Amino acid sequence: MIVELGHFALILALMVALVQATLPLWGAQRGDARLMALAGPAAGLQLVLIGGSFGALTWAFVVSDFSLAVVVSNSHTLKPMLYKVAGVWGNHEGSLLLWVLILAIYGAAVAWFGGNLPLRLKARVLSVQAMIGVAFLLFLLITSNPFWRLELPPLNGEDMNPLLQDPGLAFHPPFLYLGYVGLSMAFSFAVAALIEGRVDAAWGRWVRPWTLAAWIFLTIGIALGSWWAYYELGWGGFWFWDPVENASFMPWLLAGALLHSAIVVEKRESLKAWTILLAILAFGFSLIGTFIVRSGVITSVHAFANDPERGVFILMILAVFIGGALTLFALRAGKMEARGVFSLASRETALIANNILLSVAAFVVFIGTIWPLVGSMLLGRDLSVGEPFFNAAFTPFIVGLALILPPGAMLAWKRGDLRRSLRAVIPALVLALALGALAFAMQSGRSALGPIGLMLGVWVIAGALTDVWGKTGREGFSARLSRLARLPRADWGKLSAHAGLGVTIIAVAAMNAWKVEDIRVVQLGESFPLGPYEVLLRDVREVQGPNYTSTMGEMVVTKAGAEVAVLYPEKRYYPVAAMPTTEAAIDFGLMRDLYLVLGDPQKDGGWAVRSYIEPLANWLWGGALMMAIGGMLSLSDRRYRVAAGARKVPAGVPAE
Repeated sequence: MIVELGHFALILALMVALVQATLPLWGAQRGDARLMALAGPAAGLQLVLIGGSFGALTWAFVVSDFSLAVVVSNSHTLKPMLYKVAGVWGNHEGSLLLWVLILAIYGAAVAWFGGNLPLRLKARVLSVQAMIGVAFLLFLLITSNPFWRLELPPLNGEDMNPLLQDPGLAFHPPFLYLGYVGLSMAFSFAVAALIEGRVDAAWGRWVRPWTLAAWIFLTIGIALGSWWAYYELGWGGFWFWDPVENASFMPWLLAGALLHSAIVVEKRESLKAWTILLAILAFGFSLIGTFIVRSGVITSVHAFANDPERGVFILMILAVFIGGALTLFALRAGKMEARGVFSLASRETALIANNILLSVAAFVVFIGTIWPLVGSMLLGRDLSVGEPFFNAAFTPFIVGLALILPPGAMLAWKRGDLRRSLRAVIPALVLALALGALAFAMQSGRSALGPIGLMLGVWVIAGALTDVWGKTGREGFSARLSRLARLPRADWGKLSAHAGLGVTIIAVAAMNAWKVEDIRVVQLGESFPLGPYEVLLRDVREVQGPNYTSTMGEMVVTKAGAEVAVLYPEKRYYPVAAMPTTEAAIDFGLMRDLYLVLGDPQKDGGWAVRSYIEPLANWLWGGALMMAIGGMLSLSDRRYRVAAGARKVPAGVPAE
């Protein structure tokens, strides 16, 4: 009965979404306040219905209702409760239901917290959001119904992919979807502005918090996915340039560009057309990511489905929304005249450079991601684009971004003094060069990647600190400290986000340049060197897990005769899914990780062992966390959450 109610609620949600997509939009066109006012209650009701449907599916997974096909394919009675719940979104149908739930959450949030929006703009935003909901609810009900019953239910399920049975990956998809789908809000604001034919400073203020929230969630989701790949897949890396990884990375880059261009719209009423275009493209790349994950056109370990019919449906959604928005953009772009005039040396110019670098970097990643598909379709050849291409093509843009970030952030609006900004960051430059030279002098026989990455990262971090210190005036030290404590949270958020980028750059360079790797066959009782450490394979034994069997090694790590850690790498086998997994054992540290992987038994009685020293590995996720915290600090600043000082339009009065 609960399952049927969940299915019925999903159908009702589609009907409510249809009402929300049409009547408020018609009311906005006619200036009918009563029709426009329908948008808010409809958005709230849609969330209640989809939330009830999602709750019903979650209940089916928790109680192991094997009359549902999706539960049979992705659950098992022996599976731990956390992974039963995670199984709700660990498949195509359930993840798509989560997709529309988050879409409804964002719509309801605008309805409930967008009281300062002009009624006409609010109605149009919610109508566009509901149109996206209609499309995906139809997709869900027609091709991917999670409530499909089986005529003869089995006694047990087939279990979820063992690789997905991990706490990191249990939380990775919801955060990623909160980012992916959150960009629909920026898209809805952009299309609503195009319909009205007006983009101003108030619009820039309104769209920023929604874009910032999506960027924060994307940052956390990508970091969780990278962390999971690092410790779960057992290959010692944090980023594989996999198509699905790229599918989340491209919207993150474009959302970063959109955030910075929206600042220019808000402060100077410039870059209006470009900001609207970025909002459309950022959500467009989210839809492209959805297509990559669910169509099967590109092979990936992360892919949910391999169904061309579903892929065609998503392509239709992509064509309708992004094609329609771009057509509307072409018709309305002429009305979005830039008012602000600025010189070459100005904050606006620095933000434009930021936008260009981030956007071109996203385009480079896109080309590398789809090139195998293009080669297969047009050339009839199987092509592979791997890490060397992405590293060579992507890295220069991040280097350029890091170089311009400190002085660019300190330039004044409209007409800045470039010499003054450069003079202010001379201490940061000296510190970066000194640390880079020290690292180069200390290393031997290695590439310059590590010292250069350290130099760039320190340059960004020290530049961000210099920028904040420069906002405290020119008085005495104690007075400046007092003023520092009173700075707005947005300034601290900017410091945290930019410094987090610098920390991430340092970590990526260190892990690529200074990593120590060892692959060998080891006998029981034998030890081997790993950098300054000695590793002893003390024992290998069989262990029974809750829903798997494990071959567990016991490895002792010592340094100069003193014990550092005892690690237990595993090879697990999940009998229900008939699938093995590799569980790396990691001794986490501030400056390095010791990373041990137990391989297959060898004919001579030994075991294959892979060992790594990963320098500054935890700095990578620490940097991502700093960026996310920076976004949260900025979002918590009231000036960025409400349109303070923006032009108010009384309720019911047309906003044109």
